[in-house]
Amino acid sequence: MNCPLPPAERIAEDVARALAEDLGAGDLTAGLIPAERQSQVEVISRQSAVVCGQAWFEQAFWQIDPQIQIHWQLADGQPAQPDQLLCRLQGNTRALLSGERTALNFLQTLSATASQVASYVRRLEGCNSRVLDTRKTLPGLRRAQKYAVCCGGGSNHRFGLYDAVLIKENHILAAGSIAAALHAAQAQVAAGTEIEIEVESLDELQQALDAGARRVLLDNFSLEQLRRAVVLNNECGAKRARLEASGNVSLEGIRAIAETGVDDISIGALTKDVKAVDLSMRFVA
Repeated sequence: MNCPLPPAERIAEDVARALAEDLGAGDLTAGLIPAERQSQVEVISRQSAVVCGQAWFEQAFWQIDPQIQIHWQLADGQPAQPDQLLCRLQGNTRALLSGERTALNFLQTLSATASQVASYVRRLEGCNSRVLDTRKTLPGLRRAQKYAVCCGGGSNHRFGLYDAVLIKENHILAAGSIAAALHAAQAQVAAGTEIEIEVESLDELQQALDAGARRVLLDNFSLEQLRRAVVLNNECGAKRARLEASGNVSLEGIRAIAETGVDDISIGALTKDVKAVDLSMRFVA
């Protein structure tokens, strides 16, 4: 699995911001512990999950005390079972206590994202459709969550408004037509920039294909509409555009969507409707 980490400086910024939020002027409770005390701790998964977020977890401790040692038993993207040891840590007790909550917050949230994605990906075994994320991410953690999507076996859509064009209903209305919006995008953006257009009916899909669309988002299409869209897209004997299904995609319904023949299925719930994985950090010495 090739899941490139975000730049190290971005990870450090994420963690620094979270630590500042938690520590403020200092950990008043950890100050009750003798400054020289050393401890060993273990992090255990209390449920089945896909592990993700190790770099953020490590930074949460190392920005407090770079001497803390962390020994992982699993890598990002690997499955953990209930009561499985994820890692062992050794170092200054105050630093371990002060970094615990921030470190676990990252590991629990990103593992939850990866686990959620993996559950959708498993439903598509044997199908050709990709599971895509969206921009519906936790504020400030987009790169982290998109990394987690990859660790869970999914694929990334655009990262933001700056790296691809997605023409939606209001853009079309402002431009005057589907063709006008597409032609304006093709004339203005740099060569190689991906351009996608959202359509809400088969008639709009035909307009987009006639205007030269190479990627089309099918918004809230029924299964029958999706099947007809795939046929329409292949009417000339070759696939004209990459088709993406989006809107109200559920775990129970995703396979039926994939079986219509669409190329991609985008799901906002992958990153916005996550429940933190149950992890436990316990002192053992």
